[in-house]
Amino acid sequence: MLEASMNFADIYANARALSGFLRERSVAIDDARKLPTDVVERLREAGMFRLMMPKEWGGPELRPSQQVELIEELAKANASAAWCVMIGCDSGFFAGYLEESAAREIFPRLDMVTAGSVTPSGRAERVAGGYRVTGQWPFGSGISHADVVGLSCVLYDNGAPVVKSKGGPITCGMLVPAAQVEVVDNWHTTGMRGTGSSDYRVKDLFVPERFLFNLRPPARREGVLWRRATNFLPKVSGVPLGAARAAIDHVVEIMQTKVEMPSGRLYKNQARIQSAIADAEMMLGAARAYVFSAMDREWGRLERDEQPTIRERADAWLSRVNATQSARDIIRMLYDAVGSAAIYSERTMLDRALRDAETFCQHLVMQRKSLEMIGGMLLGADAPLLPYV
Repeated sequence: MLEASMNFADIYANARALSGFLRERSVAIDDARKLPTDVVERLREAGMFRLMMPKEWGGPELRPSQQVELIEELAKANASAAWCVMIGCDSGFFAGYLEESAAREIFPRLDMVTAGSVTPSGRAERVAGGYRVTGQWPFGSGISHADVVGLSCVLYDNGAPVVKSKGGPITCGMLVPAAQVEVVDNWHTTGMRGTGSSDYRVKDLFVPERFLFNLRPPARREGVLWRRATNFLPKVSGVPLGAARAAIDHVVEIMQTKVEMPSGRLYKNQARIQSAIADAEMMLGAARAYVFSAMDREWGRLERDEQPTIRERADAWLSRVNATQSARDIIRMLYDAVGSAAIYSERTMLDRALRDAETFCQHLVMQRKSLEMIGGMLLGADAPLLPYV
């Protein structure tokens, strides 16, 4: 069946049109600890999960900066929904690392959702025609509404791990239909509750050889999007940038009528509130500019069919960490500026925003502890590099 094509402008307009709906459903999203069915279907119909689908298939094959803008727009309304889109739209990217026939088989439609963890928590034993996989993986964001699930594994042959020539086990990813995976309902958190990032597991599951992929060059597809194995990461910045933008806009709005007691003065006329808003705008503007400048430099390098330099890789990673940490600082500052009213979830969105920020700051590629590794890169230190740059 021929699917309607959508370009960036179409999908961006759809994202903006969803804002009111996502805000209205925010309490239900939190309470469900996953995206409710109606939310998933609205996102799917709006084309939010096809962002990385190849042009040859009729997909938009958006560049990272466009993906960030879309995720950012969704995050202004609901960070959990934006996070699920950020993860779920990896379908098209992963398809580029499979043979064409296998990719078409596992992704027969453009708007399919993928979930999965990059942590190699599974064991894949080589057997005739494929692998027998057993394992349990954490942080399966969107797992409850996924169509396809990724299983990151250590490869085994005859009971022993397959080792690289320079030492260390060989890992890979595998894609399977979501119906073959058991969800472990253990996502009980304070922040990002609606992402449904539960564990998931399989036991002795046969995975055909054709569904195994490695995020190592060269990819099976020629587009710029597949010239770097970490090109699925930049869009993560859209969530904190959108969350911080929403917090600033919200506080500006409520300060128009909020009155200090007993003085009776409007909060917007107070120097401390004025300074807080200016400080927040300054921090967000700097963080956002760093994200887009680093991303565009890296993309420009890939367009010339070159690999990014150490400096460019470091900036790309640093900009993501900075965006996340800055967003949390902004939200905390505004929470304090609003005062006691901020603790009431029905009066402001700052309670949820702060909980969400504390949680997304703990993601592996956005924690402050990653600065050690990035600093090691820049110093040329004798330290192993993680594959997130």
